[in-house]
Amino acid sequence: MNPATVPWADRDDLIALAATLEARFVGGVVRDSLLGHVVADIDLATPLSPETVIARVRDSGFKPVPTGIAHGTITAVLPDGPVEVTTLRRDVSTDGRHAVVAFTDNWREDAARRDFTMNALYADPRTGALFDYFGGLDDLKAGRVRFIGDPLQRIAEDHLRILRFFRFHARFGQAIDEAGLAACTARANDLMALSRERIAAELLKLLVAARAVPVVALMVERGILRAVIPEIDAEGAERLAVLAEREQASGVAPDAIRRLAALLPPQAAEAVGARLKLSNVDRKRLIAATAGPGDEGPRALAYRVGVPGAIDRLLLAGESVEAIRDWTPPALPLTGGALVARGIGKGPEVARLLRQVETRWIAEGFPDEARVAELADAAVAQA
Repeated sequence: MNPATVPWADRDDLIALAATLEARFVGGVVRDSLLGHVVADIDLATPLSPETVIARVRDSGFKPVPTGIAHGTITAVLPDGPVEVTTLRRDVSTDGRHAVVAFTDNWREDAARRDFTMNALYADPRTGALFDYFGGLDDLKAGRVRFIGDPLQRIAEDHLRILRFFRFHARFGQAIDEAGLAACTARANDLMALSRERIAAELLKLLVAARAVPVVALMVERGILRAVIPEIDAEGAERLAVLAEREQASGVAPDAIRRLAALLPPQAAEAVGARLKLSNVDRKRLIAATAGPGDEGPRALAYRVGVPGAIDRLLLAGESVEAIRDWTPPALPLTGGALVARGIGKGPEVARLLRQVETRWIAEGFPDEARVAELADAAVAQA
């Protein structure tokens, strides 16, 4: 790895801190740098104990935050953003959801407890030298998401790795790793032991990955989600494929909630949103996306439900979003006070007339303020 091209190349404070902590960059920052992708988070691994890390971070002039100290993770708050520093670990026991760990100074032991070979790559902050204990570089070049060691054992340690296998394959994969696929298929029912929030988080990330469409189809074929979201079937996978084509043709970015709505039968949206414990905002959007676009037209719909919600409904219904993709809905250029000034007494009648004028204004395609004044005058006269 060329140290001049990595995302930390111009961060002297970070490189100096890493040297102080005897640390290496690890995981996603190394993987994504090698692929030329944008790096979202920077993680460091160190053989030093969490207490020593806290002291050295503070001595370097930065704030240490014990965000996950029980598992050896300290967040160092640097001017350019936070950096997670984790002491090397080995698993003592696991139950499929949580792990009991012990700290170690052995880099290979730390690599061995990670999920996939491409996530077990380390890099020297100063020289860019790579450390690869399980063939992760070859797998990364081949686009192969491969478990470290026995796939069944890795899944037994953390059942979420089933979904991570498919998410990483949707993002990075070319040829599927057959051993990993077979293990995920065999242990798919293990997902029932996970919280629905964790399942939702992984699924939503997967749905916006580059190869989400064929990967979701493969998951349906193998029955991966059957135990936890049985509503997602082959017809849903086909609807997702159609939606993805419409998104691309319309120049609209993929959206996880919209794509989840495509996967589900409309009548299942409310139940699945509740089961996955989506946020109230996402749950309402999921349900609304299946309501259909109505017959008022795209801009009227966008005015009433917002542009994102209208795009969801139109794309799912196979209608054009050209009229609203770059459109900002206007505000009605009329207030209740303007109606009172025209002689309407304060009270419910003002709100009724406002709605009446607004309905006509929408139907006429949002005309200018002069036309709205005419509509207001007519409504007041009629009242």
